[in-house]
Amino acid sequence: MKIERLKSILIVFLLACSYTALYAQENSPMTDQQVVEFIIKEREKGTAQEAIVRRLVERGVPVTQLQRIRRKYERQNGGDQLGARDLTGKGQTEERLRNGTSKKGNSQTQKDRGNQGLGNRPRVADDQDTYSQNTDFLFPDTTGILTDFFPGQETKSRIFGHDIFQSADLSFTPEMNIPTPSDYRLGAGDAVIVDVWGASVRTFTTTVSPEGCIDIEGFGPIQVGGMTVGEASNRVRSTLGGRFSGSQIRLSIGETKSITVNVMGAVNRPGTFTLSAFATVFHALYMAGGPTEIGTLRSIKVYRQGREVSTVDLYDYILNGKMTGDIRLATGDVIIVAPYDCLVEITGKVKRPMLYEMKKTESIATLIAYAGGFRGDAWTQQVRVVRKSGNQMSVHTIDEFDLGRFQVLDGDSVSVDSTLQRFSNMVEVRGAVFRPGMYQTEGNVSTVGELITRAGGLKEDAISERGVMHRRKADRTLEVLALNLKGIVEHTEPDVALRNEDILYIPSRNDLTADRKLTIFGEVFYPGEYEYADNTTLEDLILQAGGLTDAASLVKVDVSRRVNNPQALQSQTTVAETFTFSLKDGFVVQGTPGFTLKPFDEVYVRRSPGYTNQQHVTVDGEVAFGGQYTITNSAYRLSDLIKDCGGLSEGAYAKGAVLIRRMTEDEKVQQKTLRIAASSGDSVDMRKLDFSTEYNVGINLEMALQNPGSERWDIVLREGDRLFVPQFNNTVSINCEVLFPNTIAYRQGAKASYYIGQAGGFSTNARKNRIFVVNMNGTVTPLKSSKDIQPGCCIVVPSKSKKRNLSVTEIISMGSVTATLAAVIATLVK
Repeated sequence: MKIERLKSILIVFLLACSYTALYAQENSPMTDQQVVEFIIKEREKGTAQEAIVRRLVERGVPVTQLQRIRRKYERQNGGDQLGARDLTGKGQTEERLRNGTSKKGNSQTQKDRGNQGLGNRPRVADDQDTYSQNTDFLFPDTTGILTDFFPGQETKSRIFGHDIFQSADLSFTPEMNIPTPSDYRLGAGDAVIVDVWGASVRTFTTTVSPEGCIDIEGFGPIQVGGMTVGEASNRVRSTLGGRFSGSQIRLSIGETKSITVNVMGAVNRPGTFTLSAFATVFHALYMAGGPTEIGTLRSIKVYRQGREVSTVDLYDYILNGKMTGDIRLATGDVIIVAPYDCLVEITGKVKRPMLYEMKKTESIATLIAYAGGFRGDAWTQQVRVVRKSGNQMSVHTIDEFDLGRFQVLDGDSVSVDSTLQRFSNMVEVRGAVFRPGMYQTEGNVSTVGELITRAGGLKEDAISERGVMHRRKADRTLEVLALNLKGIVEHTEPDVALRNEDILYIPSRNDLTADRKLTIFGEVFYPGEYEYADNTTLEDLILQAGGLTDAASLVKVDVSRRVNNPQALQSQTTVAETFTFSLKDGFVVQGTPGFTLKPFDEVYVRRSPGYTNQQHVTVDGEVAFGGQYTITNSAYRLSDLIKDCGGLSEGAYAKGAVLIRRMTEDEKVQQKTLRIAASSGDSVDMRKLDFSTEYNVGINLEMALQNPGSERWDIVLREGDRLFVPQFNNTVSINCEVLFPNTIAYRQGAKASYYIGQAGGFSTNARKNRIFVVNMNGTVTPLKSSKDIQPGCCIVVPSKSKKRNLSVTEIISMGSVTATLAAVIATLVK
């Protein structure tokens, strides 16, 4: 039995572990694929590695997910082969993470003092280091990483210059509103205009025929096809000159012809295109959608009648603004876009890291120039090249002097490292100096004394007897040196020479002590916390707090003081000391005069029991002088209010007077408790609870005036009460479960049946034995006799509670249960 139970527990445990792992993976804000795509996309924009890591942290990507991606990458690249060892230290980082430790030091939480102390690096920095260690594998060569991780996924093109023909704002459309170039050759479809002026004035408009002729009236056809504008103008002038002697003759072009060119090869829309006669190679490439992913940008050929007439290098246009090779096209020209010859990726600290199409005769220096040059934080002394040609991949480290000689090959990946995140000539001072920060070791800062002088000297609160300096040893581990700073500054101790990356910390007395404060409560103008100052007296603190208010008690001001005995060996029964004082004009007159406060003292200025703000009540309706009145004593009653307002008017109905009372804070808390109890769904109906901030108080003003001071009738008023005295109303209303709710005249002595009858009688759902009366003054009484019906009241006939009929299924179920119980009882009897 125990073995089966243990098996069950083990199964549940394994299921819980599996669910936890699955839950952790599914609740990551980004999938593995999205993480890799995000890194590659940010690298396309030229984002630095540190910025990418910071954005991953902000997006909530856990370190464990990056470790999982790295392990997958290493397995796919031979990292799990027999004998493979982790030489990068990343595995040790994972082990430290699993054990809850880090090489940065212990994880003890310290109070942040402006990052002045030693060893209290922010936790975010540790996390970023861990993130960086687990994303380094993505940065040396990202070409194909996404495809290796997720087969079937294609990366977006990052080849420099390939998007130039995708922009709608850069269409290379030729300019038509320009003079016809002199080297323009006429062809079929060109509109020709011949102007004659001088001795004769004529204008001939014609079009070049398919045979290359223009037909001028009275002269016949003239062959101009294939001629330039100048040549055609000379021929027309020689033909017409005999008849128009003494006149000038000029030939010009009107609407030009259209030409057809063919764009073939690695373009997005290869084919034949009809273009303007002024169209160039760039416009034709734009119409063809530009080169594809494998199309060249560096060697685009133009053939005319089977002969190469131009070679276009788009990089010369993009980088230098030169449109070399962008000739004007002619009908029948063929543009060939061949596959690229050499594609090289450059990453790291360059201004425009991406893929570049290179010529095999170009060098790494040319590639860096194409990428915009080095960034300011680039390490320019060496460049790493990963070459994929040959039997195996190879790595080449190129010195800065060999960049112009090392030629690239197709598939090369070039990476430019950043400068090391360490200093070569830096010392730092933190803590109690006037100008903390980093300083240059070269020049006039070579010792601790010189560093303190350069930092403005020690502050007044500095603990100069002992300073702490962190120094890195040859193996980059830390050691601590204790220094007598006072002796060094006063030249009674030998000065200490500084080394690179030394960090000097000078503690402050203020930082090493808790924030000392004084607190004052009660009847002062500005209660709250105040900074402690030596020799502060009780009077001084009261003045700092703005002085006493009018409600302050001058005979009882209390001070509480914490008990602190650092030499105690056991707990004490006394937990605080208290002192009581009397004041006059803000000064102590009873107690210790000039009582000096200590840090963390709390002062309580009590409210005087003889101070009370004016309180008001309101009376409206049928009284002589309605309005607001002041409560004159703590036992101010209804009769007092009526007396103060001049009494009731002749038409007043005292029995119907209503008193509306405002809720106090305690009553609001009680109401909130009722709301919580009602929402629990036990036995209280939420609809029966009144949740307003005011409520009616049932009174009988007539009896209160007849019995002034009576505890039963003459109610004591309080702040905010509103009394309303209505006019006499001799009607009675009948509502709810009657056939016709009605309002009729009051009839003295009439029974309830009379009023019910005036409303048509009871409805079928009326609960006749629960009739009650709501009086004008807000009181409610059960209707037992005619005496309970008063003028202005409302007779309410409640309804019966609804009963739910049992369904057929429930009846059958109850029958089955009854039969079963009967069988059990019969068996027990036997």
